Amino acid sequence: MTHYDLLLIGTGSGNMFLDTRFKGLKTAIAEEWHFGGTCLNVGCIPTKMFVYPATLAEQAAQADRYNLSPTQPQVDWAGLQDRIFSRIDAIESGGRDYRSSDRQPNITVVAEHVHFTGPKSVRTASGEEISADRIVIAAGAHPVIPDIDGLDASRVDGEDYPVFTSNTVMRRPTQPERLVIIGSGIIAMEFAHIFSSLGTEVTVLARGPRLLGNIDAEAADEFTRIFDSSHSVLHGVQAGHIDVDHGEVTIGLEPSGRLGEVDRPETITADAVLVATGRVPNTAELDVATAGFDVSDGHRLAVDDHQRVLSEGSPVPGVFALGDICSPHQLKHVANHEAKVVGRNLDADVAAGQPGAAREEDLARVNHHAVPGAVFSSPQVAYLGMSEEEAEEAGHDITVKVQQFSDVAYGWAMADDPGIVKIIADRRSRLILGAFIVGHEASMLIQPLIQAMAFGQTADEVATGQYWIHPALPEVIENALLGLEFED
Repeated sequence: MTHYDLLLIGTGSGNMFLDTRFKGLKTAIAEEWHFGGTCLNVGCIPTKMFVYPATLAEQAAQADRYNLSPTQPQVDWAGLQDRIFSRIDAIESGGRDYRSSDRQPNITVVAEHVHFTGPKSVRTASGEEISADRIVIAAGAHPVIPDIDGLDASRVDGEDYPVFTSNTVMRRPTQPERLVIIGSGIIAMEFAHIFSSLGTEVTVLARGPRLLGNIDAEAADEFTRIFDSSHSVLHGVQAGHIDVDHGEVTIGLEPSGRLGEVDRPETITADAVLVATGRVPNTAELDVATAGFDVSDGHRLAVDDHQRVLSEGSPVPGVFALGDICSPHQLKHVANHEAKVVGRNLDADVAAGQPGAAREEDLARVNHHAVPGAVFSSPQVAYLGMSEEEAEEAGHDITVKVQQFSDVAYGWAMADDPGIVKIIADRRSRLILGAFIVGHEASMLIQPLIQAMAFGQTADEVATGQYWIHPALPEVIENALLGLEFED
C-alpha cells in the first residue's frame, strides 16, 4: 500500500486550493476523467460558448421584430466546435501536464477510478491500494440516465448510439437535424436554446405543466409562456419506450400522470436524443458507504459548515469534501467558494499536526447565503434566495413586486421584449428574501440584488441610495424595489 500525506479525488474546483501552502506534502491526485472537471469540459464554459452564437443566430432570425430584415445564419458546426474545444482541450491538457510535471515533484497523478476501502484508504481500478493522512473529495456528479424501456444505458454517450447526455452532445460530429430533449430543467432548456437557434428541429418532452419547475412558480410560468411561444414543447408526457434503428430514434410517448390526459402524438422520431433529467453526486461510484461516511438526501456526501465529511454525525479527522458531490448547490461558483474554505481549513489542519486537531475557531465556515444561479436559455433566467412559496412557509410577512421589462424605456427600445423582475422582501425588516428575473441578460441584471442580500442592505436603501442610469435596463430592478410595500 502506498501512503500519502494528502489524497485529492477530482480535479474540478478541487484542483484550485492545491497551492504552495501544501508543497511540502506528499500528494496524490486521483482523476479518472478530464482535468478541470465538469464546468471546464462539458458544463458551464463550453455550453456558454455555444449559447452566445446561438443567441446571435436567434436574434438575426427574429430581426423583423425590430423592423429589420430577418436572416437565418448558416452554422459551421465543425468550425464552431473547433473554436470552442481547441481552447477547452488546451486548458485541460495544460492542467494535467502541470500537475504531472517536474514543477510539482511532490504530486503524483493517479489517472484511474478509485473507490473507498476505508475512511482513509482507496483502491484504484487496477488494484493499487492507497492510503492518506488527509483526503479531499471533490469528485463531482454525473448525468442521471432514466429507466426507459428499450434504452440501453450502457451505450448512452457511446460512439454508435444516438442517445447523449450533456457530457457528449456538444462533441457530436454533425449537428442533428432533429433532436428530442427529455427533461425540462436547466440543462434541457439551455441545450434546447442552443440547438433550436442553430437550426435543429428540437422537441422538448416535459412531464409537468412548467419548465424550470424548481424555481419560483410565477417566474417558471413566465419562462414557460415565453419559451413555449417559440419552441416545440410537449407537456404532460414522458418517454415510455425508445427504439434505435439504423441511427434513427423512435420514442413512444405516454402520459406522465401530472396533467391527466393530454393531446399528444403516439411516437416521435429524431436523429438524436438528449437525456437531461438531472445530475446525481458520485458517492455510490466512490463507495463512500464502505468508508462509513454519511450521505444526505439519498446521494450527497454529508459535510458540516467547515466542509468536513461526517460519519455518524461527527467530522472525520482530516477528511474534507467540496462541490457537487456534497453541495446542495450544483454551481461552479459555489464549488469555488467551498474550495477556498477547504484550502484554508486543510492548511489549519496540517499546521495543527494531527488530522482533526485544528481548533474550531481557526476554521473557516462556508457561506451559502445569497447563492445565485442563472439559466442561459431564451429568455435568460436568474434566481436568488427564496421563492414566494418558501418565504411564506418560513413564516415571513412578505411583500412582493413583479415588474415588467416593457414598463421601462429600455424595454421599449427592445420592442417590448417580454420579461419580468420579481422581488420578495420581508415587510418588517425590509430585507430582500429572494429575486427572480426572466428576460434579456437576466444573469447580469441580478447582480445588485445579490450584493444587497450578501451585505444585508434593505430594499429601500438599494432603490433610493444610489443612481440608476437612465434609460438603462437596470431601471426595471429599481422600479421593482420601489414597488415593494413596507411597514411604516
